[in-house]
Amino acid sequence: MTERAFPVPDAVSKPFWEGIAEGVLRIQRCQGCGRHVFYPRAVCPHCATVDFSWVEASGNGRVHSYTVVHRAPAEYRDEIPYVVALIELDEGVRMMTRLVDVEPADVRVDLRVEVAIQGDPRLPYFRPVPEGEG
Repeated sequence: MTERAFPVPDAVSKPFWEGIAEGVLRIQRCQGCGRHVFYPRAVCPHCATVDFSWVEASGNGRVHSYTVVHRAPAEYRDEIPYVVALIELDEGVRMMTRLVDVEPADVRVDLRVEVAIQGDPRLPYFRPVPEGEG
């Protein structure tokens, strides 16, 4: 079996990964234009300022797009089929991630989801919000 690759934090993304390790989803908020930003960046893609704060995201969002993986590299074959999704957080940014606690056939665009930080090392996955919530 091949060893899995995991993200390596750098100076810009370190606060994001520290939050994930603590069980908190943090994203940047630009102090210049007030917009949320994800993935972690040194310069705002909206107004080009370099002044950011880190804020706790709600952890809630919707499936914007997704695909079901049926053929995977060797280190992920024991998990197929699995869902890779583009999640639009309520804060307006999008994150590429995996969905957990859901059958691939039950996934749909606009499905309400919530963050589910898990694993070792801890990673941000998303799962469906229980019916009647969110």
